[in-house]
Amino acid sequence: MEFNVAALSSSIVQKQAINEIIMCNDFTVEYGLVLTLEQAAELVETRFTSLSANGRIELGGGVIDKIIKEFCDSPYITGYNYAETLQELLKLFYFYKNETLDLLSDDDLIKFMKDSFNNTCCGSIELLAGREMNKMANNLRYGYAPSYSEHTCEAYEEDEDEQY
Repeated sequence: MEFNVAALSSSIVQKQAINEIIMCNDFTVEYGLVLTLEQAAELVETRFTSLSANGRIELGGGVIDKIIKEFCDSPYITGYNYAETLQELLKLFYFYKNETLDLLSDDDLIKFMKDSFNNTCCGSIELLAGREMNKMANNLRYGYAPSYSEHTCEAYEEDEDEQY
């Protein structure tokens, strides 16, 4: 009989990650958000798939609990879209960790995501992924601040004065 240590280790790590996610329910229940064991397992699977797809490894519990705790008070997340939104945010996080060349800490990237999601994107994952995160990654790659925009109020005021 052959004993597969890697499979056992992977199973233990997955169970631990699921338990950490379920423990976040104590924090998020205040906002009416609770994940089931099945949803927690799906988040762990999304994490594994995203890490693999982006050629990344992660030691420890990862960022799932940080994303959960940062986004649980968002006015755009409800019990109806909670698990699905977390999965999309997790995918975006790992993709943009690569796209930003790891120039932002995990916490700073998550805070940028939340600020954009709640404000300029009004809860739209599509706008967050397609516009704000892409703009932020380009800014970082070219040496600008993450939220830099060449369209400042002064630039708009100058354009309004010009006649076309």
